Amino acid sequence: MDTPTNAALPRWPSTVLKLAAVYNLAWGAWVILFPNHLFDWTGIARPNYPGIWQCVGMIVGVYGVGYWAAARDFTRHWPIVLVGFMGKILGPIGFFQSALTGQLPWNWGLTIISNDLIWWVPFGAMLYLAFKANTAPLRDFNDSLADGVDQANATTMTSSGQSLAEYSAKGKTLLIFVRHAGCTFCRETLTQLQHMLPSLQSQSIRPVVVHMSSELDGQRMLDAFGLSSVVHISNPDCSLYRAYELKRGEVSQLFGPQVWWKGFRAAILKGHGVGKLSGDGFQLGGAFLIENGRITKSFPAKNAADTVPFECVLTP
Repeated sequence: MDTPTNAALPRWPSTVLKLAAVYNLAWGAWVILFPNHLFDWTGIARPNYPGIWQCVGMIVGVYGVGYWAAARDFTRHWPIVLVGFMGKILGPIGFFQSALTGQLPWNWGLTIISNDLIWWVPFGAMLYLAFKANTAPLRDFNDSLADGVDQANATTMTSSGQSLAEYSAKGKTLLIFVRHAGCTFCRETLTQLQHMLPSLQSQSIRPVVVHMSSELDGQRMLDAFGLSSVVHISNPDCSLYRAYELKRGEVSQLFGPQVWWKGFRAAILKGHGVGKLSGDGFQLGGAFLIENGRITKSFPAKNAADTVPFECVLTP
């Protein structure tokens, strides 16, 4: 999948990675050239084999070369950032274990601050941005390509073989945009839809599920929830999501406390579980009631945990 152009990316990750590169190269050179300095400074015995400690310096220096290379495009070279981030997580864990057992003095931890802790937030943020960029449909980076609702309805085909415009012209249509197929909230929505089908049918409301999987996988997903007869739309490029102005979530909308709590309830307590990511994991869902070609009710999700408020849909 194509990633966004450099112009679409924030500049701070490049700066951070270059600073990390310079730091690693300087720290590595210090350890290689003066292997006993840190031991003398912290008041512990010099190593019997300083060459081993110098090898650590060489490894740290090599990381610096990798960071400098990744600074050109961190979304493409995210594995380098990930390996560095993992090292900065495991390093403090190893230190605390050694300090608690008396193998290292606590003042050795000053090196952990500059080597590891101060990089946690920027490296974690870079990985988040890289994942968001690499899972996004290309259209997300050029919203001018997003069609208006009328044009999108006319050009988007449903599993019935009709365009969405043709299908919705025959009666009230409830468009249900779900998140990626593995999302526990997607599963919760489909379970709710299964239970609400009789009520929707009593008011002559026909649901149409919009998803990001292939048409075959989408049908299998509906079959698994007893919704084999429900019409669906495969929309992997999220063009219909864009046309209906459904946004990609921010950190708080995807990983906020409310989302975590509702996710625990949906996945564990209600037994919906989770599955493999299929589609854009950052895309938010929503629902729209269409009558005579126009939107009469809209329920865009405010966060990843929002499901369709069917009671509002059914209220005249």
